[in-house]
Amino acid sequence: MTTSDSGKDITLRIAQNPEADELLGRSPLAALVGMLLDQQVPMEWAFTGPYTLAERMGSDDLDAGRIAAYDPDAFTELFTAKPALHRYPGSMAQRVQQLCQYLVAEYDGDASAVWRTATTGDELLERLKALPGFGEQKARIFLALLGKQLGVRPTGWREAAGPYGEAGSHRSVADITGPESLVEVRAYKQEAKAAAKAAKTPKTPKAAKAAKAAKKPGTARKK
Repeated sequence: MTTSDSGKDITLRIAQNPEADELLGRSPLAALVGMLLDQQVPMEWAFTGPYTLAERMGSDDLDAGRIAAYDPDAFTELFTAKPALHRYPGSMAQRVQQLCQYLVAEYDGDASAVWRTATTGDELLERLKALPGFGEQKARIFLALLGKQLGVRPTGWREAAGPYGEAGSHRSVADITGPESLVEVRAYKQEAKAAAKAAKTPKTPKAAKAAKAAKKPGTARKK
């Protein structure tokens, strides 16, 4: 994961922090943990998390076996120490530890094995969805990140990633390559969130009351 298919070093610009981005580019586990943390916090905060965690563990990388075996309370303290690694440090510490325990059990602690031996995009998607903390959307976004920026491109990867795999899109973290694209992705997310909120906007109290009255049997309109 340290080099692309062309043999060039991978350079990421997701965390907008040189040290944190350098770790994401060379560490498969750091990339997975960053993706796991990417919910209900700014993207930069989430993807800086792996670097901060590694620092607090006194290392220059994350180790799945070490995290899996870490005392749960002590591991939570690594997340809750100021500045906290996440808006919900306690629950996210538990999820990161569960992810690492799964990687140890299923992939001998090697995060890159999740995608290194996948032969198709669909197979890779199913593997990602099986990871603790990775639902359908998160799995597709990470698959797109692997394909677009980390050179992991099994047959059909774009199709498996869905709209996140589209070339030239600005839908997710998979499309962030610097400050400008970060702004574009953030704008897209805000628009999508606003549209979803508008679609769920309930009827006004007056309209709701009228609709409820109309449904009652035997209700007659007053003259």
